Amino acid sequence: MKAFGPVPSRRLGQSLGVNNIPPKVCTYSCVYCQIGKTEELSIERRAFYRPEDLEMEVRDKVAEVEKRGTMIDYLSFVPDGEPTLDINLGRNIELLKPLGIKVAVLTNGSLINLKDVQEDLAKADLVSLKIDAATKHTWRRIDRPHNSLDLKTIQEGMGEFAQRFKGELITETMLLKGINDTYEEIQKIAGFLARLKSLKAYISIPTRPTAVKGVLPASEEALAMAYHIFAENIAVVEYLMGYEGDEFGFSGNIEEDLLGITSVHPMREDSVREYLKRAGADWKVITNLIERGSLRNVEYQGKNFFLRRFPGKR
Repeated sequence: MKAFGPVPSRRLGQSLGVNNIPPKVCTYSCVYCQIGKTEELSIERRAFYRPEDLEMEVRDKVAEVEKRGTMIDYLSFVPDGEPTLDINLGRNIELLKPLGIKVAVLTNGSLINLKDVQEDLAKADLVSLKIDAATKHTWRRIDRPHNSLDLKTIQEGMGEFAQRFKGELITETMLLKGINDTYEEIQKIAGFLARLKSLKAYISIPTRPTAVKGVLPASEEALAMAYHIFAENIAVVEYLMGYEGDEFGFSGNIEEDLLGITSVHPMREDSVREYLKRAGADWKVITNLIERGSLRNVEYQGKNFFLRRFPGKR
Protein backbone atom coordinates (compact mmCIF):
# COMPACT_ATOMS: atom_id res chain seq x y z
CA MET A 1 0.00 0.00 0.00
CA LYS A 2 1.45 3.34 -1.09
CA ALA A 3 -1.21 5.47 0.65
CA PHE A 4 -2.65 5.05 4.12
CA GLY A 5 -4.68 6.89 6.70
CA PRO A 6 -5.32 9.64 7.31
CA VAL A 7 -3.73 9.47 10.73
CA PRO A 8 -3.88 12.17 13.42
CA SER A 9 -0.62 14.09 13.72
CA ARG A 10 0.35 16.73 16.26
CA ARG A 11 2.56 18.31 13.62
CA LEU A 12 0.38 17.97 10.54
CA GLY A 13 -3.25 17.63 11.59
CA GLN A 14 -5.01 14.95 9.53
CA SER A 15 -2.16 13.46 7.53
CA LEU A 16 -2.62 11.07 4.61
CA GLY A 17 0.52 8.96 4.50
CA VAL A 18 2.43 8.38 1.28
CA ASN A 19 4.64 5.30 1.39
CA ASN A 20 7.30 5.60 -1.33
CA ILE A 21 9.82 3.16 0.20
CA PRO A 22 9.31 -0.60 0.75
CA PRO A 23 9.99 -2.06 4.20
CA LYS A 24 12.56 -1.54 5.47
CA VAL A 25 15.13 0.26 3.32
CA CYS A 26 16.82 3.10 5.19
CA THR A 27 20.06 5.00 5.66
CA TYR A 28 19.72 4.59 9.43
CA SER A 29 18.76 1.77 11.77
CA CYS A 30 17.59 3.86 14.72
CA VAL A 31 17.37 2.12 18.09
CA TYR A 32 13.95 3.68 18.69
CA CYS A 33 12.38 3.06 15.28
CA GLN A 34 8.73 2.06 15.62
CA ILE A 35 8.78 0.06 12.37
CA GLY A 36 11.55 -2.25 13.54
CA LYS A 37 15.10 -3.08 12.53
CA THR A 38 16.33 -1.88 9.13
CA GLU A 39 16.37 -4.78 6.68
CA GLU A 40 18.47 -3.02 4.03
CA LEU A 41 20.88 -0.31 5.13
CA SER A 42 21.54 1.74 1.99
CA ILE A 43 22.56 5.17 0.74
CA GLU A 44 21.87 4.49 -2.94
CA ARG A 45 19.07 6.56 -4.43
CA ARG A 46 16.99 4.48 -6.80
CA ALA A 47 13.47 3.96 -8.11
CA PHE A 48 11.15 1.83 -5.99
CA TYR A 49 7.68 2.46 -7.45
CA ARG A 50 6.47 4.07 -10.68
CA PRO A 51 5.46 7.67 -9.90
CA GLU A 52 2.28 7.23 -11.93
CA ASP A 53 1.26 4.20 -9.87
CA LEU A 54 1.89 6.05 -6.62
CA GLU A 55 -0.05 9.08 -7.88
CA MET A 56 -3.03 6.91 -8.87
CA GLU A 57 -3.17 5.16 -5.49
CA VAL A 58 -2.93 8.45 -3.59
CA ARG A 59 -5.61 10.04 -5.78
CA ASP A 60 -7.94 7.09 -5.18
CA LYS A 61 -7.32 7.21 -1.44
CA VAL A 62 -7.95 10.97 -1.32
CA ALA A 63 -11.22 10.51 -3.20
CA GLU A 64 -12.35 7.73 -0.84
CA VAL A 65 -11.47 9.73 2.27
CA GLU A 66 -13.07 12.96 1.07
CA LYS A 67 -16.22 11.05 0.06
CA ARG A 68 -16.55 10.10 3.73
CA GLY A 69 -16.31 13.74 4.74
CA THR A 70 -12.82 13.61 6.23
CA MET A 71 -10.54 16.57 5.61
CA ILE A 72 -6.88 16.02 4.75
CA ASP A 73 -4.39 18.65 5.90
CA TYR A 74 -1.23 17.13 4.43
CA LEU A 75 -0.06 14.44 2.06
CA SER A 76 2.92 13.23 4.07
CA PHE A 77 5.85 11.21 2.77
CA VAL A 78 6.46 9.12 5.88
CA PRO A 79 7.30 5.69 4.49
CA ASP A 80 8.69 2.36 5.68
CA GLY A 81 12.22 3.75 5.22
CA GLU A 82 14.03 6.98 4.34
CA PRO A 83 11.93 8.90 1.74
CA THR A 84 14.90 10.63 0.06
CA LEU A 85 16.28 7.24 -1.05
CA ASP A 86 13.54 7.41 -3.69
CA ILE A 87 15.08 8.96 -6.81
CA ASN A 88 11.54 9.82 -7.95
CA LEU A 89 10.67 11.81 -4.82
CA GLY A 90 10.63 15.16 -6.64
CA ARG A 91 8.52 13.77 -9.48
CA ASN A 92 6.11 12.22 -6.98
CA ILE A 93 5.63 15.58 -5.26
CA GLU A 94 5.01 17.29 -8.62
CA LEU A 95 2.34 14.74 -9.56
CA LEU A 96 0.52 15.18 -6.24
CA LYS A 97 0.56 18.99 -6.17
CA PRO A 98 -2.52 19.36 -8.45
CA LEU A 99 -4.63 17.71 -5.71
CA GLY A 100 -4.45 21.04 -3.90
CA ILE A 101 -3.27 19.53 -0.60
CA LYS A 102 -0.04 20.57 1.08
CA VAL A 103 2.84 18.09 0.78
CA ALA A 104 5.15 17.26 3.69
CA VAL A 105 8.30 15.12 3.77
CA LEU A 106 9.58 13.67 7.05
CA THR A 107 13.25 12.82 6.54
CA ASN A 108 16.26 11.96 8.67
CA GLY A 109 18.25 14.35 6.47
CA SER A 110 21.09 11.88 5.95
CA LEU A 111 21.32 12.50 2.19
CA ILE A 112 20.55 16.22 2.28
CA ASN A 113 24.08 17.19 1.26
CA LEU A 114 23.22 15.88 -2.24
CA LYS A 115 22.03 18.62 -4.59
CA ASP A 116 19.35 16.44 -6.19
CA VAL A 117 17.94 15.62 -2.76
CA GLN A 118 17.80 19.30 -1.88
CA GLU A 119 16.03 20.03 -5.18
CA ASP A 120 13.46 17.30 -4.52
CA LEU A 121 12.77 18.43 -0.95
CA ALA A 122 12.48 22.06 -2.08
CA LYS A 123 9.27 21.11 -3.94
CA ALA A 124 7.50 20.22 -0.67
CA ASP A 125 5.46 22.67 1.41
CA LEU A 126 6.91 21.36 4.68
CA VAL A 127 10.07 19.43 5.50
CA SER A 128 10.78 17.88 8.89
CA LEU A 129 14.40 17.04 9.72
CA LYS A 130 15.23 14.45 12.37
CA ILE A 131 18.15 15.63 14.51
CA ASP A 132 18.85 13.38 17.48
CA ALA A 133 22.46 14.31 18.14
CA ALA A 134 25.13 16.86 17.31
CA THR A 135 28.14 14.70 18.22
CA LYS A 136 29.42 11.78 16.16
CA HIS A 137 29.51 9.25 19.00
CA THR A 138 25.93 9.88 20.13
CA TRP A 139 24.64 10.06 16.55
CA ARG A 140 26.12 6.65 15.78
CA ARG A 141 24.78 5.20 19.02
CA ILE A 142 21.19 6.36 18.42
CA ASP A 143 20.71 6.46 14.67
CA ARG A 144 23.17 3.66 13.71
CA PRO A 145 23.85 5.13 10.25
CA HIS A 146 25.28 3.53 7.13
CA ASN A 147 29.07 3.40 7.54
CA SER A 148 29.74 5.78 4.67
CA LEU A 149 27.67 8.62 6.14
CA ASP A 150 29.40 11.53 7.86
CA LEU A 151 27.68 13.72 10.45
CA LYS A 152 29.57 16.91 9.58
CA THR A 153 28.65 16.54 5.90
CA ILE A 154 25.01 16.01 6.84
CA GLN A 155 25.01 19.07 9.09
CA GLU A 156 26.51 21.20 6.32
CA GLY A 157 23.84 19.92 3.94
CA MET A 158 21.08 20.77 6.40
CA GLY A 159 22.49 24.28 6.74
CA GLU A 160 22.54 24.77 2.95
CA PHE A 161 19.00 23.49 2.57
CA ALA A 162 17.68 25.63 5.42
CA GLN A 163 18.99 28.75 3.65
CA ARG A 164 17.36 27.92 0.31
CA PHE A 165 14.07 26.33 1.39
CA LYS A 166 11.02 28.56 0.90
CA GLY A 167 8.52 26.34 2.73
CA GLU A 168 8.11 25.46 6.40
CA LEU A 169 11.13 23.81 8.00
CA ILE A 170 10.69 22.00 11.32
CA THR A 171 12.91 19.66 13.31
CA GLU A 172 12.33 16.72 15.62
CA THR A 173 14.68 15.47 18.31
CA MET A 174 14.11 12.14 20.06
CA LEU A 175 15.40 12.17 23.63
CA LEU A 176 16.42 8.81 25.09
CA LYS A 177 17.28 7.94 28.67
CA GLY A 178 21.01 7.68 29.27
CA ILE A 179 21.99 8.40 25.67
CA ASN A 180 21.36 11.99 24.54
CA ASP A 181 19.63 13.46 27.60
CA THR A 182 22.60 15.12 29.33
CA TYR A 183 23.04 18.87 29.62
CA GLU A 184 26.10 18.79 27.32
CA GLU A 185 24.41 16.78 24.57
CA ILE A 186 21.26 18.89 24.64
CA GLN A 187 23.29 22.12 24.53
CA LYS A 188 25.11 20.94 21.40
CA ILE A 189 21.88 19.89 19.67
CA ALA A 190 20.26 23.23 20.50
CA GLY A 191 23.29 25.11 19.21
CA PHE A 192 23.07 23.34 15.86
CA LEU A 193 19.30 23.84 15.62
CA ALA A 194 19.78 27.56 16.25
CA ARG A 195 21.90 27.79 13.10
CA LEU A 196 19.14 26.21 11.01
CA LYS A 197 16.58 28.83 12.09
CA SER A 198 13.68 26.41 11.60
CA LEU A 199 10.07 27.45 12.10
CA LYS A 200 9.62 25.09 15.03
CA ALA A 201 11.63 22.51 16.99
CA TYR A 202 9.87 19.47 18.43
CA ILE A 203 11.17 17.44 21.36
CA SER A 204 9.88 13.88 21.37
CA ILE A 205 10.24 10.59 23.23
CA PRO A 206 9.41 7.00 22.22
CA THR A 207 5.69 6.38 22.73
CA ARG A 208 5.47 3.16 20.71
CA PRO A 209 7.45 -0.10 20.66
CA THR A 210 11.11 0.42 19.71
CA ALA A 211 13.41 -1.56 17.41
CA VAL A 212 15.81 -2.27 20.28
CA LYS A 213 14.42 -3.51 23.57
CA GLY A 214 15.28 -1.48 26.65
CA VAL A 215 15.28 1.88 24.86
CA LEU A 216 13.43 4.24 27.18
CA PRO A 217 12.22 7.84 27.07
CA ALA A 218 14.20 10.56 28.81
CA SER A 219 13.02 11.53 32.29
CA GLU A 220 10.65 14.42 32.94
CA GLU A 221 13.56 16.36 34.45
CA ALA A 222 15.63 15.90 31.30
CA LEU A 223 12.69 16.91 29.10
CA ALA A 224 12.15 20.08 31.12
CA MET A 225 15.85 20.91 30.87
CA ALA A 226 15.81 20.30 27.11
CA TYR A 227 12.79 22.53 26.64
CA HIS A 228 14.45 25.45 28.39
CA ILE A 229 17.75 25.01 26.58
CA PHE A 230 16.00 24.75 23.21
CA ALA A 231 13.83 27.78 23.98
CA GLU A 232 16.96 29.87 24.57
CA ASN A 233 18.10 29.09 21.02
CA ILE A 234 14.94 28.53 18.94
CA ALA A 235 11.87 30.74 18.52
CA VAL A 236 9.19 28.06 18.88
CA VAL A 237 9.68 24.82 20.82
CA GLU A 238 7.04 22.17 21.49
CA TYR A 239 6.87 18.74 23.06
CA LEU A 240 5.77 15.95 20.74
CA MET A 241 5.02 13.13 23.14
CA GLY A 242 1.32 13.15 23.94
CA TYR A 243 -1.33 10.78 22.71
CA GLU A 244 -2.36 11.89 19.22
CA GLY A 245 -5.95 10.69 19.42
CA ASP A 246 -8.18 8.16 17.71
CA GLU A 247 -9.21 10.08 14.60
CA PHE A 248 -7.71 7.63 12.11
CA GLY A 249 -9.48 7.91 8.76
CA PHE A 250 -10.85 4.98 6.79
CA SER A 251 -11.72 4.38 3.15
CA GLY A 252 -14.10 1.42 3.39
CA ASN A 253 -11.74 -1.58 3.35
CA ILE A 254 -11.12 -1.96 7.07
CA GLU A 255 -8.35 -4.59 6.80
CA GLU A 256 -6.39 -2.66 4.18
CA ASP A 257 -6.76 0.56 6.17
CA LEU A 258 -5.52 -1.05 9.40
CA LEU A 259 -2.53 -2.69 7.70
CA GLY A 260 -1.64 0.55 5.92
CA ILE A 261 -1.73 2.58 9.13
CA THR A 262 0.05 0.04 11.32
CA SER A 263 2.86 -0.41 8.79
CA VAL A 264 4.25 3.00 9.79
CA HIS A 265 2.13 4.09 12.76
CA PRO A 266 1.61 1.39 15.43
CA MET A 267 -1.84 1.81 16.99
CA ARG A 268 -2.69 1.55 20.67
CA GLU A 269 -5.37 -1.01 21.54
CA ASP A 270 -7.84 1.66 22.63
CA SER A 271 -7.33 3.44 19.29
CA VAL A 272 -7.96 0.19 17.40
CA ARG A 273 -11.17 -0.44 19.34
CA GLU A 274 -12.40 3.10 18.67
CA TYR A 275 -11.45 2.77 15.00
CA LEU A 276 -13.40 -0.48 14.64
CA LYS A 277 -16.39 1.06 16.39
CA ARG A 278 -16.47 4.04 14.01
CA ALA A 279 -16.08 1.71 11.02
CA GLY A 280 -18.93 -0.52 12.21
CA ALA A 281 -16.64 -3.55 12.58
CA ASP A 282 -15.87 -5.86 15.50
CA TRP A 283 -12.72 -7.32 17.09
CA LYS A 284 -12.92 -10.37 14.77
CA VAL A 285 -11.11 -8.24 12.17
CA ILE A 286 -8.08 -8.03 14.46
CA THR A 287 -8.27 -11.71 15.38
CA ASN A 288 -8.29 -12.68 11.70
CA LEU A 289 -5.32 -10.43 10.85
CA ILE A 290 -3.31 -11.88 13.73
CA GLU A 291 -4.19 -15.46 12.77
CA ARG A 292 -3.14 -14.81 9.18
CA GLY A 293 0.18 -13.41 10.40
CA SER A 294 -0.53 -9.92 9.04
CA LEU A 295 -0.67 -8.16 12.41
CA ARG A 296 1.16 -8.56 15.71
CA ASN A 297 0.60 -7.36 19.26
CA VAL A 298 3.45 -5.72 21.21
CA GLU A 299 3.52 -4.26 24.71
CA TYR A 300 5.43 -1.04 25.37
CA GLN A 301 5.42 1.09 28.53
CA GLY A 302 2.41 -0.79 29.87
CA LYS A 303 0.28 -0.31 26.72
CA ASN A 304 -0.73 -2.80 24.01
CA PHE A 305 0.11 -1.80 20.43
CA PHE A 306 -0.72 -3.40 17.10
CA LEU A 307 1.86 -3.36 14.30
CA ARG A 308 1.77 -4.73 10.78
CA ARG A 309 3.90 -7.83 10.31
CA PHE A 310 5.76 -7.55 7.01
CA PRO A 311 6.17 -10.53 4.64
CA GLY A 312 8.90 -12.91 5.76
CA LYS A 313 8.92 -11.58 9.36
CA ARG A 314 7.87 -14.01 12.07
